[in-house]
Amino acid sequence: MNQPTPAIVAQAAVRRLPRIALLLLCAAYLLPGLVGRGPWKSADIAAFGYMAELAKSGGGIARWFDPLLLGLRPETPALVPYWIGALAIKIAPSWISPDLAVRIAFAMLLWGAFTATWYAVYYLARTPRAQPVAFAFGGEALPKDYARAIADGALLALIASWGLALAGHETTPALAQLFFVSHMFYGVAAMPFRRIGAIVALFIGTLGMALSGGPTVALLLGAGATLLVAAERRRSITASADDGPGYSAAAAWTVACITLLAGALALKLDLLQWRIALPGHHLGSSFGSDARSLAKLLIWFTWPTWPLALWTLWRWRRQLMARHVALPFWFALVPLAATLTTEFSERSLLLTLPAMATLAAFALPTFRRSVAALIDWFTLLFFTGLAVIGWVYWIAMQTGVPAKPAASVARLVPGFVPEFSLLALVLALAATVAWCWLVRWRTGRHRAALWKTLVLPAGGTALCWMLLMTLWLPPVDYARSYVPQVRAVTERVGQPDCISELGLSRPHIAALRHHGNFNLRPLAEGPACRWLLASPESLGSLHTLVDLNLWRFGGTLRRPTNAGDDLLLYQKMTP
Repeated sequence: MNQPTPAIVAQAAVRRLPRIALLLLCAAYLLPGLVGRGPWKSADIAAFGYMAELAKSGGGIARWFDPLLLGLRPETPALVPYWIGALAIKIAPSWISPDLAVRIAFAMLLWGAFTATWYAVYYLARTPRAQPVAFAFGGEALPKDYARAIADGALLALIASWGLALAGHETTPALAQLFFVSHMFYGVAAMPFRRIGAIVALFIGTLGMALSGGPTVALLLGAGATLLVAAERRRSITASADDGPGYSAAAAWTVACITLLAGALALKLDLLQWRIALPGHHLGSSFGSDARSLAKLLIWFTWPTWPLALWTLWRWRRQLMARHVALPFWFALVPLAATLTTEFSERSLLLTLPAMATLAAFALPTFRRSVAALIDWFTLLFFTGLAVIGWVYWIAMQTGVPAKPAASVARLVPGFVPEFSLLALVLALAATVAWCWLVRWRTGRHRAALWKTLVLPAGGTALCWMLLMTLWLPPVDYARSYVPQVRAVTERVGQPDCISELGLSRPHIAALRHHGNFNLRPLAEGPACRWLLASPESLGSLHTLVDLNLWRFGGTLRRPTNAGDDLLLYQKMTP
C-alpha cells in the first residue's frame, strides 16, 4: 500500500471534541485574573500608562501617532496596542476601572488569537498532503473530521504552552502582536478555501503587526509566505493528481502587495527599527552564558510544544515543503530568529506559539500508544503535584500550619497580610474537581480520540492558572504590583500639588500616576516641587541640577519583593 504521509488515522480516532467542553476550557484559561488585581510590573504597567495618557490626551490626532509618558516614548515603537487600550478606556462605562477595561479588550485579543489559530490549522489539515493514508478497504478518517480533530489538538497545545500563561494575560504590545501574527497565519493558510475572509485577515494581521512593534517580523513573514504561496501554486500546476483547493494565480501577488504596503506604512511612521543584540553584547556577559539563558528560556517557554514540533519535522520529513509543514515552520522560524537577535526575547518567543502548536498538532496522528501514555502519565503526575503543593501552601498561608510552608510564603512576600475569599475558594475547588474528572475521563473512555494526548497538558495548565488567580491572587498581586510602594510614597508626601522626578523608569511613572494620582514633573524642565523622587541610578546627575544643601533625604522607598526597584525621596527645605 502506498503511504504518502506518516499519518494513519481511522474514523473512530477523529471523534468530535464537545464544543461546550472546549469553550469552557478556553473560558477557564481566559477569565481568571481579569478582576481582583491591577497592572503588574514592568511592561504591563508601562503599556497601560501610555494607554491612559492617550485616553485623556487633548493634543489631537498627532498625539495618537506619538504616544508619550512624561516625555518618554515607549520602549516598543508601537501604535495599535496603545490605541486599542486607549479606546477601551474611553468607551468603558464609569463603573469599570480603566485597567479592567484594558484587560477585557486584551482578553478579547487572546480569544481572537485562539480562533485564528484553530481555523488556520483546520484549513491546513484539509489539504490532501496533510490527510492520513487511505485504507485499502475504507474506514480512514474523513477529511473534514480529521481537520477538525487536528485543529482541536492545536488549540489544546496552544493553551498548554507555559509561556502563554503570563504573557497572554498582560496588556502589552506582545499580546497584540500575537493576535496579529495569528491572523497573518490564518490568512495565508485559509486563502485557497476562503479567499475574501483570508485576504481581510492577512491585511489586518500584516498591517497590525507592522504597527505593533514588529514591522521587521511582519516583512519577513510576508516575504516567506509569498515565496511559499508561489511555490505551492507552481507545484499544483505541474502536479498531475488532484491536489484539492489551491492558491489562485494572484495569491502570491496579493500577499506581496499587502506586505509591501505594511512595510511602506511602517517606514513612513518611522516604526521600522531593527535593533540587533546578539548573545554576549551586554557588558560583563559572555556569548556562552547568554546562549545558555536563551536555551533555557526556549525550553520552558515553548513547553510542551517544542518536542512535539521536532517530532513532526522528523516524521513528516518527506513532506517538509508541503503547505501544512512549511508554513508553520516559517512562522516559527522568524520569531525564533528575532528572539536570538534582539533584547525582547520573551516577547518575540511568544509569537512562535501558534506555529509551534500547529506543528505539535500534526505529531498526534503519528504517535504510538506507548508515547501517548508516557505523555499522559508525566502530565498527570506533574500537574497533580503542582496542584497539591498549591493547596498545601495556601492552607499554610491561611492557618500557619504547616509551619515551614507558612514561613516560606512570609519570606517571599514580606509585609503581606493573608486574606480569605469564599468566592476564590469555591472557584478553586471547582477547578480541582474538574481536573479530577478530566483525569478519570482520560484514563477511562475515549482512548481513540486523536486529540486525547493534549487534553491533560491543556487542562493542567488551565488548572494551575486558575489556582494561581484565585487562591494565590492576593499575594501574587502584592508581589507583582507597585501598589505597596506607591502607598508608601503617599504616606510620606500626602497629595502635594506636584512631585519632581529624576530618572524614574516608565513603569514607575505609570504606577505613580495610576495608583497615586500624582502630578509628576521632570526636574530638569522647570522649577522644583516640594518633593523629589529619584532613581538610585540618577544620583550622579542630581547634584548638577539642584543644590543638595537645600534638600533633605527622606528615605528609600522599596517594593517589598524587589530591592532593585528603589525610589529615593527628597524634601525641599524652606528657609
